[in-house]
Amino acid sequence: MVNFVLIAVCIIAGMVFKATKSIHPDAHKGINTWILYLALPAVSFKYLPKLHWTNEMLFPIIATFLTSVFCFFFMMFYSRSRGYSRRSRSTLELVSGYSNTSFLGFPLISAFYGESLLSIAVICDQTMFFSLSTLGIIAAIKGGSKSGKVSAKLILKRLFTFPPLMGCIAALTLSQFIDFTLAEPFFDKLAATVSPLALFSVGLQLKFNGWKKLIPQMSVSMLYKLILAPAITLLLALIFGIKGNIARITIFESAMPAVLTSSIIAEQFRLNTKLANLTIGFSIIAGLFTSACWYQIIEFLF
Repeated sequence: MVNFVLIAVCIIAGMVFKATKSIHPDAHKGINTWILYLALPAVSFKYLPKLHWTNEMLFPIIATFLTSVFCFFFMMFYSRSRGYSRRSRSTLELVSGYSNTSFLGFPLISAFYGESLLSIAVICDQTMFFSLSTLGIIAAIKGGSKSGKVSAKLILKRLFTFPPLMGCIAALTLSQFIDFTLAEPFFDKLAATVSPLALFSVGLQLKFNGWKKLIPQMSVSMLYKLILAPAITLLLALIFGIKGNIARITIFESAMPAVLTSSIIAEQFRLNTKLANLTIGFSIIAGLFTSACWYQIIEFLF
């Protein structure tokens, strides 16, 4: 119960501070820097060294990547049927194919399943970022530039300068040679800051102005992100015979709302930022309810 209260209080606090202008408009950038450079890498060092790798651990990687690929085709057919521009299609791909696996995923997993299963969530999160930094950037370039040429250098730079990914690789590599037992209390303290700060940051970034004209696009985006994506992951789990906590966490993570980073990428590549921001905001609010529904479905089936 405490975790659910934490989620509500932190998000609402962020919204109130923003609405009353009691905090700097760019305060979320400083908070996000802490989370990306310190807190999320600490999560990797806390959980990944203890993770027991099996063939089933490939499922979070495969399923997370495939939901992004399926989104590409879904939005391609939808955009063509509606006569949308490549710019609008790329925006829909960005906000529909990638889950908020850490900022909202980690707190919600802690609330529904407990912190011990965050090790699986970390794998989903890093795969999601890999997909966003490759497929997402390719979509953004095609939608935001006249040439549509994709730079491999840009993609590699984004991948290997992303602190959580570097923390994940370092945790998996160094744990083979170094015993981090003595450092666990330190990682515990840093990792504990993820949930409250991430949720507060989410509250600071929610935007809802001018949403009525974009209802059709937002509805389709949230249909895929909150309903179809977890349904696809669930179907993949049944097909491959994946059960237990690996299936539960992977499906639950795919049911998370749109990732906030997609808004930043949309702005960088001159996509439809208003559509991106509104879809992210509404998907987060709706996702808090749909994730509870998916929890019940997952528990019933797995």
